[in-house]
Amino acid sequence: MKMPYFYARDAYQPPSGPEGEAQRLTASLNENLIILRQISGGSDDLIVREFELCGLRLCLLQIEGMVDSLAMADFFIRPLFAAALSNNTTPDAFADYMRNQAIFAIDQQEIGSFSELFSFVMSGFAVLLCDGLSTGYAMGLQGFAYRSVAEPLGEFNVRGSRESFTEALRVNMSMVRRRMKTPLLKMELGTVGENSRTGFCLLYRTDKVDSATLNQIKHRLGAIRLDTVLESGYIQPFLENAKASFFSTVGTTERPDTLCAKLAEGRVGLLIDGTPFALTLPHLFGEYFQGFDDYAHPPYYATMIRLLRYLAFLLTVMLPGLYVAIARYHLELLPPALLYNIATAEENIPFSAMLEVLIITLIYEVVREAGLRMPQPVGMAVSIVGALVVGDAAVKAGIIGAPMVMVVALTAVSAFLVPALYQAITFLRLLLIFAGGFFGLFGITAVLLMVGCNLFARESMGIPVTTPVAPIAPYGWRDLIVRVGWPKLSREQLNVQHLRQEESDTIPHKTEGQEE
Repeated sequence: MKMPYFYARDAYQPPSGPEGEAQRLTASLNENLIILRQISGGSDDLIVREFELCGLRLCLLQIEGMVDSLAMADFFIRPLFAAALSNNTTPDAFADYMRNQAIFAIDQQEIGSFSELFSFVMSGFAVLLCDGLSTGYAMGLQGFAYRSVAEPLGEFNVRGSRESFTEALRVNMSMVRRRMKTPLLKMELGTVGENSRTGFCLLYRTDKVDSATLNQIKHRLGAIRLDTVLESGYIQPFLENAKASFFSTVGTTERPDTLCAKLAEGRVGLLIDGTPFALTLPHLFGEYFQGFDDYAHPPYYATMIRLLRYLAFLLTVMLPGLYVAIARYHLELLPPALLYNIATAEENIPFSAMLEVLIITLIYEVVREAGLRMPQPVGMAVSIVGALVVGDAAVKAGIIGAPMVMVVALTAVSAFLVPALYQAITFLRLLLIFAGGFFGLFGITAVLLMVGCNLFARESMGIPVTTPVAPIAPYGWRDLIVRVGWPKLSREQLNVQHLRQEESDTIPHKTEGQEE
């Protein structure tokens, strides 16, 4: 029976690379160039330069704008033409010279297939082919432009480094290595995306990482079947657990020092070429409320800031829903004076409390999105106009009450204390508004119970995300809400692998040289 069209259309077809790319290089330079042009389709950015040297036909391949011209002239072309080779050098003698005597680049590789050739050329390498040899030589002479290292845009800090990751993978790797000079830090390079071949780097401490966790991450990365990968968000869903949830089990950071701190705790980092964000695994829920400044400030101040973040999270998620539920179903919970003021302000409003909060929340999200997407000077002007003019006009026109404006403004400001949770906060806030508007406090309680059960059931690479709260890991409480001082933190080596459910009662060993 013939398969219906919509079934055939929806059938998943794994992406594949260009036809002929898996072929091996041949000893004929002409044949290699013919196959090369067939695979590339005559792309204009592929520069093919043929020349003769010491009786040999050679060909230099590069992508326009990807190779440093000065480096190529100084470290490759001039030394190549000045090489002590006879006028009748054989291909085998040239191959021996390239393997054992010539150093044209620190990163110099011998390749044997068109797949390797395109991978190196499109990564900024210059590739040299020789007539009579079935191998080529790739030299790392990259010179493409990239954004310079700048301050982090989403993870600001008062003390500490002001550097953030950039889009160039090798630059990001060097920033991590500069902060962690131990040979125990291992970096593994790979590619993902059948046609984009986006480079990634897996980072971990060999003395800290759990082999089962590392193998699981490598297996998931190897199982990704995507045609193109342009950002870490493409890969993140493949590293998540299968259960749906508002809270991610993969952490993100744009700070090299934060990534180094995660690696020192036994986590695995993932850098993706083309994106200034690193992924970290495993990721616990308590990490959303931690910041790098917490470890630079005194413990009492860091503890106060963390308590403020937890309070802001509860406030921004629950306040609009609680206001709607109380104003509609539970007026007896308000003090008489406050009840009178709210009733006076809401007397001439034509909408219900739920519809009113939805309108002003929608206005706020529109203004915020407009401020984010427009150029910075214009975005600031749009935010000011939206916050002052639109809000004030809506109150004076009797569309929205002043108490509701204050509630939404307070929740909006509170959301920025935990920026990594903004997406989850926005959706949960809307869910609680509907629950409070239709079912009152009973609906809010039911939603919070369901979200809580979902959160406590989540795991990140086998570790419950609510650890050390559930299951309880006593030594993990030192850096959860109350942050103890560095003298106490240094007495025990924190390793996230010790927080596994079956090891929740295990206390890590004392650091060598430390006294009780």
